[in-house]
Amino acid sequence: MNNQYYGKLIFELSRPGRTGYSLPKNELPQHSLADLPTALRRRAPLSLPEVDEPTVVRHYTNVSNNNFGVDTGFYPLGSCTMKYNPKINEEVAALPSFTALHPAQPADTVQGALHVYYNVQRILSEIAGMNEFTLNPYAGAHGELTGLMVIRSYHMARGDARRTKIIVPDSAHGTNPASAAVCGLQIVEVKSTPDGTVDVDDLRPLLDETVAGMMMTNPNTLGIFEKEIPEIARLVHECGGLMYYDGANLNPMLGVCRPGDMGFDVMHINLHKTFSTPHGGGGPGAGPVGVRHGLEQFLPNPRVKRADDGSFYLSADDTALGSISSFLGNYGILLRAYAYLLSLGCEHLRMAGQLSVLNANYVKESLKDYYKLPIPGLCKHEFVFDGLREAYGGDHHDPAHVTTLDVAKRLLDYGFHAPTIYFPLLFHEAMMIEPTETESRETLDAFIEVMKTIAEEARTNPELVKGAPHHTPVRRLDDVKAVKEPRFTFNDYQ
Repeated sequence: MNNQYYGKLIFELSRPGRTGYSLPKNELPQHSLADLPTALRRRAPLSLPEVDEPTVVRHYTNVSNNNFGVDTGFYPLGSCTMKYNPKINEEVAALPSFTALHPAQPADTVQGALHVYYNVQRILSEIAGMNEFTLNPYAGAHGELTGLMVIRSYHMARGDARRTKIIVPDSAHGTNPASAAVCGLQIVEVKSTPDGTVDVDDLRPLLDETVAGMMMTNPNTLGIFEKEIPEIARLVHECGGLMYYDGANLNPMLGVCRPGDMGFDVMHINLHKTFSTPHGGGGPGAGPVGVRHGLEQFLPNPRVKRADDGSFYLSADDTALGSISSFLGNYGILLRAYAYLLSLGCEHLRMAGQLSVLNANYVKESLKDYYKLPIPGLCKHEFVFDGLREAYGGDHHDPAHVTTLDVAKRLLDYGFHAPTIYFPLLFHEAMMIEPTETESRETLDAFIEVMKTIAEEARTNPELVKGAPHHTPVRRLDDVKAVKEPRFTFNDYQ
């Protein structure tokens, strides 16, 4: 590409003496600088690129064009539900009536905003089969931690301090054991059966009076519905533990079945996955937490409640586990989710889940002759391949075989974001694909054809695939070196 800005760092465009700004004259008296504490004084001149304004604008515009997102292309990232974010959601969240509010305003001056918050609580409770929700957590993992804190608070309130273990399936998301550890719980792993579901026989001997609860995702990380949920819930409840539902895979369940009806006591929802709010690159996000009847008093403060006269107010309960965020969480994200919920309505919410299942099975069935499908049969919203079939160079025992990483890198050359790779850890060459319900058949067909093309390339010209990507601003990176020798500044890069 003939573009002097393409793939370059801003420092590489710097030329001595060029400026694109002018600072106002320093009107501070000279002696005031001497009052600046020595520890705050710069020891060396500030190293900034010397560039004119057009160069800066063109550089960052070109950098932004290199970004990949749901607005630029298909994003089949498994277990992340990277689906399209309707722009009306953004328009609603940007209304001055919301953006001009201050979180410390008295409740009687923000009744409309509190009404929205209350409605989202009630809608999510209905969708999930829970009795009450808090919208305060900032993200899914934050919601997990909050939910686990609810479980701990429940046991401590009963004087049952022995319950310090949380059972987590070996196919669970990495945030599950991480959140449990942050909460001070001991993680106990339960194995999966060959069909990818929780092994109930392996679970039974793990249950005793030290178990606080069990975390599960349904459908699980392999995209398979956990049919033994009623029995698992019965066993955990029988030993005095609580069931926690990781809402990462709630998308295909919408309007079909509810975690509360399955026997779960506590859950979180990732609004960015299920209700089409931005992922945010680590924030802002939202991970509302719902609880069954009898656990509401442990939800964090503050909570939005409705008075008998129909007005809304903030409640701070002494029994709550405390506060886990400032004010009422990321309100702008909640507005986006509310707009999405109202746009679909209860009559179309169910269709979203069904289409996500249809799309996933369509892609899976179209590619299973080219990529290994370790667990055949109907999947839900996502599925997992175990690399290429042997006929296409995917023999794991051959050191020169074409790996899942190679396939993922080659996808970039064709303009598609790669799916999740090497997760879950149950399979050596795992490739988790989630098409979501928002993609058209034309997009799915294009992805399927590219995946078939890459399989053929792996069979006939494996070095082409193993050397990918060939057409991106940055070629294949040394991932190990990037971890061991990270370069965070331009000076490091030089």
